[in-house]
Amino acid sequence: MSNSTKIDFIYLSEQDMIKAGVTNMPECVDAMEEMFRLLHSGDYRMAGENNDSHGAMVTFPEESPFPTMPKPTADRRLMAMPAYLGGDFQTCGVKWYGSNIANREKGLPRSILMFILNDIDTGAPLAYMSANLLSAYRTGAVPGVGARYLARKDSKVIGLLGPGVMGKTAVAAFMAECPDIDTIKVKGRGKTSLDSFMTWVAASFPQITKVEVVDSIEDVVRGSDIVTYCNSGETGDPSTYPEVKREWVKPGAFLAMPAYCRLDAGMERSDVRKVLDNTGLYQAWFEEVPKPAHQYIPIIGVRFMDMVDEGKVTMNELEDLGEIVAGVSPGRKNDEEIVVMSVGGMPVEDVAWGTKIYRNAIDKGLGVTLNLWETPELS
Repeated sequence: MSNSTKIDFIYLSEQDMIKAGVTNMPECVDAMEEMFRLLHSGDYRMAGENNDSHGAMVTFPEESPFPTMPKPTADRRLMAMPAYLGGDFQTCGVKWYGSNIANREKGLPRSILMFILNDIDTGAPLAYMSANLLSAYRTGAVPGVGARYLARKDSKVIGLLGPGVMGKTAVAAFMAECPDIDTIKVKGRGKTSLDSFMTWVAASFPQITKVEVVDSIEDVVRGSDIVTYCNSGETGDPSTYPEVKREWVKPGAFLAMPAYCRLDAGMERSDVRKVLDNTGLYQAWFEEVPKPAHQYIPIIGVRFMDMVDEGKVTMNELEDLGEIVAGVSPGRKNDEEIVVMSVGGMPVEDVAWGTKIYRNAIDKGLGVTLNLWETPELS
């Protein structure tokens, strides 16, 4: 057994991450499925009192005496998302990111993310990695896990609101799970993003024979077997969040919602199945913000927590994806049921996919080796 105090770790650029397989969506969906089994068994930890917190965010006041302090503009976030994941992962890590919607004016992504992976025993760094693709693919893969268990396998039509990065990865995950898909109906804000999306679809999925640009959210939803809202915007007034109306939704549809939205009264009824990717995540969010919580956190699962608080549903009526993956609760029950799944985003997802990519990188000899120290100056 070595007593060496030397610590090296690897730096993985975005190109290194690609070479290590970060864009391999089928494998990412498998990794997320494995992660959900561990969530169900409890072999994980995130931040917060209930070990399910999304993370810790720096917020800025509306008015500040410091002229250089950032304003709380749309998507202005500085956030750390730590987690530990057990099972065959046995790693921990933290994603750190800054986000500003004005980045687009500079030709940059809205969010710029990095991830550090650590040894769970010593806490020593294993890797420091570019995390925009890591985060995008793990986010898209969760709707893919949902589709694996809750979408009709003969699904043919995707309805997509928001053809950006999140929209692309969600589509990639749906394609991995429902190979009969041949049509996408998409609504975007501008020609640039729509053209980019259509070029990407043509290059990535030649089996998709029709991409229809539609003018309304209703057109996105009507006739679609799988619906996903991947849009971005300002929070605070749920009446401005894009809506889903029951009359638009096809019997048997699966709706995976990783972005802000609201449901009409018909969609909130008990005959629509309501699935959370991690019940504890929404309970943590609900405790952390004023009420109604959906005003502050626009994810639909937070609205479900408000509904519990208002006595409109019980916790027993909300289903947990981990329980479905573990076989404790049923997947799709019949071809006619409508299922809405909330996708909140969790740091355990970054740890899961980051660990897989790190191990691939080691096997392939990728990345730049960096030295932390030969011997620590202080010990």
